[in-house]
Amino acid sequence: MSAHPFDLTGRVALVTGAARGLGLEMARALAGAGAHVAIGGRDAETLHATAERLTAEDLKVQPLCFDPGDLAAARKAVQHLVDTDGGIDILLNNAAARDRRDLFAFEEQAIADLIHVDLIAPFELSRMAARHMVGKGRGRIINVTSIGAHISLKGDPVYGMAKGGLATATRALAAELGPHGITVNAICPGFFATEFNAPLVEVEAITQMPRDRSSLGRWGEPQEIGGAAVFLASDAASYVTGHTLAVDGGYMSHY
Repeated sequence: MSAHPFDLTGRVALVTGAARGLGLEMARALAGAGAHVAIGGRDAETLHATAERLTAEDLKVQPLCFDPGDLAAARKAVQHLVDTDGGIDILLNNAAARDRRDLFAFEEQAIADLIHVDLIAPFELSRMAARHMVGKGRGRIINVTSIGAHISLKGDPVYGMAKGGLATATRALAAELGPHGITVNAICPGFFATEFNAPLVEVEAITQMPRDRSSLGRWGEPQEIGGAAVFLASDAASYVTGHTLAVDGGYMSHY
């Protein structure tokens, strides 16, 4: 263990979907704790601009442009980190897709596509990274799920189904990888005021939901999720695995 339980100095992290939003803030927090962070994303221009911003903050980051849903590209990205940085100590599966439609509006292929991106891709990326972590005898895998994995809202059935599967996959991976010193946990975000959620803020019925139904009575700010990522990635969480940490302002626990 490092001298300070939250110190990530010397650790190599891969954060997918890190060009903006919650992924960016979690990558920033991990780098702020000392990790060397590869920020993953599909848009090279946006990704490099984000990397430049973080580098200007004296953080150790590198852009890694790939689509986690393209498993061949994901395999190459993991191998790149193995070849250049000695492997991956921390994998944070944040990249996801959203398709809000009513139940009967989904075509079969659209269902399969969303489940592939939100469930199969992070599961496979976890297996890829875990193969290298096993050799080190330690590792941290963190999946980003959603309150939609535990409670449901009309008009968003497939996303919740996929994220619910990822929550179950987190427990299954924890059971499989625990004997190798690898912990697997999930962060479950609630309502956060990100760029992606900006259209929702314009819908009065939705923007009022966290104000009326959460213990803190407000939307979360993106930077408020970083501490959860650092904790689960650090030695402070060495005996925590198979757990889902809700960062939702008390939304799921509030009655």
